[in-house]
Formats: sequence, C-alpha cells, structure tokens
Amino acid sequence: MEIYAVGGAVRDELMGLPVKDRDWVVVGATPQDMLAQGFAPVGRDFPVFLHPRTHEEYALARTERKTAPGYTGFAFHAEPGVTLEQDLTRRDLTINAMARDETGAIIDPHGGRADLAARVLRHVAPAFAEDPVRILRVARFAARFIDFSIAAETMQLMRDMVAAGEVDALVAERVWQELARGLMEAMPSRMFDVLRECGALACLLPELDALWGVPQRADYHPEVDTGVHVMMVIDMSARLAAALPARFAALTHDLGKGRTPVDILPRHHGHEARSVTMVEAICERLRVPTDCRDVARLAARFHGDMHRVAELRPETRLSVLERCDALRRPDRFEMILLACEADYRGRLGWEERDYTQAAIWREALAAVRAVDAGAIAAATAGGDTDPQAIARSISAARVDALRILKAASQ
Repeated sequence: MEIYAVGGAVRDELMGLPVKDRDWVVVGATPQDMLAQGFAPVGRDFPVFLHPRTHEEYALARTERKTAPGYTGFAFHAEPGVTLEQDLTRRDLTINAMARDETGAIIDPHGGRADLAARVLRHVAPAFAEDPVRILRVARFAARFIDFSIAAETMQLMRDMVAAGEVDALVAERVWQELARGLMEAMPSRMFDVLRECGALACLLPELDALWGVPQRADYHPEVDTGVHVMMVIDMSARLAAALPARFAALTHDLGKGRTPVDILPRHHGHEARSVTMVEAICERLRVPTDCRDVARLAARFHGDMHRVAELRPETRLSVLERCDALRRPDRFEMILLACEADYRGRLGWEERDYTQAAIWREALAAVRAVDAGAIAAATAGGDTDPQAIARSISAARVDALRILKAASQ
C-alpha cells in the first residue's frame, strides 16, 4: 500500500498558499485493506474512506470511463493494479494532477509545475471533455488565480463541449454549487468572463449573458455597458468581503435591463420589477438557497430607492424598511445595503466614492426601532381595539420619527 497527497493540497503547497483540505490517494490496496486498518467508508459511487483519526479523505486509485451524458455518466474502476499515474490522468487540470509521496518528492507526469510557473490553466487529457462540470471548475479557478491564463487548446475544448450540448446535461445543484464558489473567489468577474468566452454562460444564465451590449446612461454609468457594470459590481462585492447572499444579489440586481424596450434606451424605467421576476426564475431553476434568493429579490427591487434615500419622503423610507422586513431581519438588511454599495461603487471612476446612503438607512432603521410600538398599542387599545387603528398609530409614530430625523439632517 502506497499513500500520496494529491490535488489542491500539493498545488497550494507549491504556490506557498495555506492548505485548507488534504486529499489522499491509496495505491495497491483493496476496500477490505482499508477497513482492516480502521478507515470508515463514505460514498457509494467509488471507494473513498475517512482516516480513523484525522477524518481526511483517502480514495483508492481509480480510472473512469464515460458511459452517459453529463457529469454523473461515469463508470469507475478501482483495484490494486491501478497506478498513481493512471489516477492522475483522469484529473482536470495539470496543476491539480500532481502528487507528493511520503518522502516529500513530487510526482508530476503532466507538467503541472511548469504550468504553475507559467501561470497557465491547462487540461490534462482529452477525457476532460467528458465532464461538463470541468468547464465551471476552470472558470472558478480563473476567478481564484487571477494572474493565470487559460491555455488556448483548453478554451477551444470547452467551446467544443458547449457546442456538443454537454453543458445542457448539468444538474441544477452542481451548477449552483460551482457558481456560488466562484462568486466567493478573489475576482468573481473572471469566472463569468470565461463562461461567456466559451459560450457556457448563454446556456446556464442567459439572463446574465444578455446584459453585454445593453447601454446605460453615461452620467450614472461611465462604463455604459450593463454587462461590464455587473462584472464591476461583483468584483466590488468581493472587495467589500460580502457574504454569498450579497454577492449573488450583486450579480442579479440589474437583470431586468436586458429586457428594456429598445426605444427607451439608455434609460431603464421599470427594470427593478423585471429584475425581481428574473431573479425568481433563476432561483427556481438553479434551486438557489432561500437566504440568497431573498437578498437578491429585495436588492433587485429596492436598489434604486436605496441610492435615492436622501430624496425619499419619510413615508417612503418606512415602506422600504418594512417591505425589506428590516425591523425583524436587520442582519439581512445589512446584506442588502452591502449589495447596494457594491452596485453604487461598481462603476467606472466611482470605485473610491463613499456610499453615504448606507449610514442614512441605518439611522432610519434605528429611529424606527426606537419607537415603542408596545406602548402605542397599549395606549391606542384603551380607546380603540381595532387592530388596523393600532397599526396606523404605530406607523404614524414611525413616520414622525423619520420626519424628525430627516429635518435634523438638512
């Protein structure tokens, strides 16, 4: 039995990056050998085991054969005669197809170290084309390693895969998983640039792909192109260290601009409502988690109001706060504000501007929460038990608080 560290851990060690997870390949062993040494089996598709003390994953060396379309259509073969080199050949990129033995020696049959030095993402073998998830993975690695380029032959292979319809076989959960991970990388725009370049974005997120070439008013958007703007916004959300729900909201907040009637361009009246409808459709299609869906819906609907807070009447400010459920969900409201800040600063030449609107909204929320709704309800109930009358009294008190706040700031 021979044990090797493989994949991302080896790559990151060579790059001088912190290693988060370690994966291991075992050559020359059977499942019974692993069980006899106390390893716990996991998974049903191929033999993977958890170490009895570290709980890290140890997989038996294996080969794979394409049997059906999509990323699940594979048959795996694992037995003691499968070599380390055979196992590494089935991997996606050369920089992920290296191993380290127990002495520290690097096994690199596909030139991964050379591609690390050259900062190139290159596929290992033609079998790359058999798994459409690899298109998403390459795009995600481009977002993580922002100074890496994609080998021309790998990009062409990805285009060929899209043309062959392989991307259409991807299941929603796996698409969302990779998109979510890509959004959390250092420069998420690179993921979508790569997907767009190979044609996969038009298949996976046609609503987003449609934004390139759609003009906006240059006085508000010096970058003009809506697709360029959205890419700047998601990169700004990364710069702001936003959580995933805010980054997804940054990605989807302007989808409605892709369906603006041509005769009113470059204005986009009503794009907020159109964006909400499109966000809901994407979330249903990709089975997006509820927290991401809700922040994206609310940011799409209210980002214009968030930017114009100084112009809004107290009644309108209260309506926005209530429709965002900010009183009960202040943490979620903060994510909406962060997505809106990314939208505001994700414009050419606006990157260093202060988003003072967020402070105004926080002060407004604090003023509304300071109103003692319980005391008002108790006082109102003394003369009127109508719940609607109580609600009107509370709302009026909150509007008064916002009116006083706005007057004090002028």
